[in-house]
Amino acid sequence: MLSLVFSIFLSGILVVVYSVTSYITYLTSSEKLSAFECGFDPLSKMRSPFSTRFFLLVVLFLIFDVEIALLFPVLSALTGKTSSILLISIGIFLMVLLVGMFHEWNEGALDWISS
Repeated sequence: MLSLVFSIFLSGILVVVYSVTSYITYLTSSEKLSAFECGFDPLSKMRSPFSTRFFLLVVLFLIFDVEIALLFPVLSALTGKTSSILLISIGIFLMVLLVGMFHEWNEGALDWISS
């Protein structure tokens, strides 16, 4: 019963906020009315040069970000019983992660400005 009252109350507040903010008119400009709102000139060429070093750095960040996100369930498993198999698998996973990072660092893939 309490959750129903809370959801009705929250819905009412959201309707009031929407009705108040929907009548606010903003200054219209030619930039907002154009097809591209990301800062590109719509009359320029479509395929502008793209930095491959930036793309490689983003891909490496995503790979290492996902691998770090995989460590969060392991940390919650460490609060309970820790077996030797779990510790060995965590060690191997961290070793592969560190070796990969040092390899990319040694290859210069993590350097933003190439010499």
